[in-house]
Parts: sequence; C-alpha cells; structure tokens
Amino acid sequence: MSSASLRHIAIIMDGNNRWAKRQGKQGIAGHRVGVERIRNVLTACRKDGVETLTLFAFSSENWRRPPKEVEALMGLFYSYLKKEARKLAQEGVRLKVIGNRTRFSPRLCDAIEEAESIADGTESTLAIAADYGGCWDIVQASQKIAQRVAAGEMQVSDITEQTMTDHISTAGLPPLDLLIRTGGEYRISNFLLWQAAYAELYFSDLLWPEFDDVALRKAMQEFYSRQRRFGKNGDQIEKEAATGA
Repeated sequence: MSSASLRHIAIIMDGNNRWAKRQGKQGIAGHRVGVERIRNVLTACRKDGVETLTLFAFSSENWRRPPKEVEALMGLFYSYLKKEARKLAQEGVRLKVIGNRTRFSPRLCDAIEEAESIADGTESTLAIAADYGGCWDIVQASQKIAQRVAAGEMQVSDITEQTMTDHISTAGLPPLDLLIRTGGEYRISNFLLWQAAYAELYFSDLLWPEFDDVALRKAMQEFYSRQRRFGKNGDQIEKEAATGA
C-alpha cells in the first residue's frame, strides 16, 4: 500500500458529448454540465489536501472538431474565466492556464491573463490545459533550453532531466501523482507526457458529467492502495516503509 501523499491530480475530462447525446441534447450541453463538475471535483480535492488539480480542457488536436463546436467551446472557456476567477481567489486557489495561446483570440488571451491575475491564491492550484499537447510541451521546453545554450547561459552537458522539468509548462507545480481519464477510454491522448512518467493511471467508465466527488475519492483510494516503486522492488519499498526511510 502506498504511503506517499497525493499532491497533484490530473484529469482528462472525457465524455461530455456522449453524455449530451444520451440526454437527447446538443454536445455543448454536456460541456456546460462538465464545467459544473469542475467546481465539485476541485472542492473535493481541496478538502482532501490535494495541492494541484490539472484539467485537460482543450487539446491541440481539438481544433480539428467542427468549427461551430470549437467556437462554442471557446465561448464556454471565456465565460468560465470571467465567472470563476473571483470565486477561485476567494477560496485561495491560484489559476494557471497552460498551453499554446497563439491560436486564441486576443479577447480570450486577455481573459486568461486577467483571470490568472485575479485568482492568485496560495492554498491550492487549478491548472487548466487549453490548446495543450504533451508533444508541444516537450518541444517548447526543448526550444527554451536550446535558446539558453545558444546564448551561452548553459552547456549541453548541463542539460539533465531536471532541466526539462524546470522548463516544462507545469514547472513549479508538484510532480504528477495520479492521472485520471473518464469516459471509458484507455489512453492518455497526448496529455502531460513528460509529467506522467511515474504517475499512477486510473481509468473510469463514468462520463465526465457523471464523475463526482464520490468517484474522485474512489480513484484516490485506488491510488493509496498501490505500491509506487520508482524503479525499486517491492521488498525495498516495504523495508523503507517499515523503517521510515
């Protein structure tokens, strides 16, 4: 059984469109309900001492969806930022939006910057991945490191795994402990590829609008039931747990 603390949870919020179809509604209706679910899950994380919750809101591949759906999602994202920033601040939550912002409208970029400046709490962090892809994240971090080498700020031999971690979009956040995907799919879809190297993976058949605090705690219980080895064997982990090492 894991004795490690659970500091950082990430969730791929899958199943909004399928939920809406089952209800006989348009797909965007599922996304609206999904936004409400964010509040519920974030509250549960805060109550259970989880420092960081990272949500996959819009992937770099989602631009391939029908233009009307993309437009609706961008509008929903804008509305969320405008409505929730002050609430997050009041609850001590810091908002951090990660991803490539170059394809967002100036209006949405302004809303992101404003929301981040308002929601600057110190008790916990909500990271929203928008126009995000794990491959993009690794490439942009590599470019930053290459620029530092070219500028003579560091040598190629100085580059380590920690160097990459320090330049990735989640720099400064706790290491990822648990990656959850809802919707019954068993893949991570280009999400937090670097960060998920040693994260525990948990897949739920529930669609995102159905995933509540009870479902989250079930995932957390599963996390705590696992033995995290990080390359060691089970005997070593058990011995360390017994000696408090």
